[in-house]
Amino acid sequence: MRILNLFKNYQNALSEAEIQLSKGDSIVFPTDTVYGVAAKLADPEAVDRLFEIKGRDQLKAIAVLIGNMEQLFEVAAWFPHSAQKLVERFWPGGLTVVVQKKTTINQRISPDETVGVRIPDYEFVRELCLRCGPLAATSANISGQPSATNLGMVLAQLSGKVDLIIDGGETQGGVASTVLDCTNENIKLLREGAISRAVIEDFLGHQIKD
Repeated sequence: MRILNLFKNYQNALSEAEIQLSKGDSIVFPTDTVYGVAAKLADPEAVDRLFEIKGRDQLKAIAVLIGNMEQLFEVAAWFPHSAQKLVERFWPGGLTVVVQKKTTINQRISPDETVGVRIPDYEFVRELCLRCGPLAATSANISGQPSATNLGMVLAQLSGKVDLIIDGGETQGGVASTVLDCTNENIKLLREGAISRAVIEDFLGHQIKD
């Protein structure tokens, strides 16, 4: 396991992360919310290892990080107007939208026909996605334990379990993304996180369901 400091050599950290992902390895990096552990979405075996690393229930979904809106359509089969309106306002940022997934993408990321997608407000991660393609990513912690917001917390839970850790200091957000079900026009709140229910409802002009 190697640790690279993002601030000492940004381009080297980016290149090494790309190499590791391309080899089918798992890596940890900071985002605008919390630290994430990720693998290439297109690599089924690498995605399977994410479940092993976290001790995650196989029936729980893993979200997908993308670098721009063009990559969205590599993942989503249909993107309703409700979701479009939300991402125009809150992406890049701490909002994950759950939409219908393409049948061509890795089916291990969720037990049904949906996928959670997000463009993070973090340049390093967006650049990495543009280089490697969409990434299957989840919080860098053992399932049921607190999300990691710094290197120490990552090491306490995942030391020796991943191939590369990118140290970006304390994450600015510190709270996991908000998750909305946008599979149809009736939006539902699945998890309140970085963006509050009140902010979303104020933007939409109406209340949303749980």
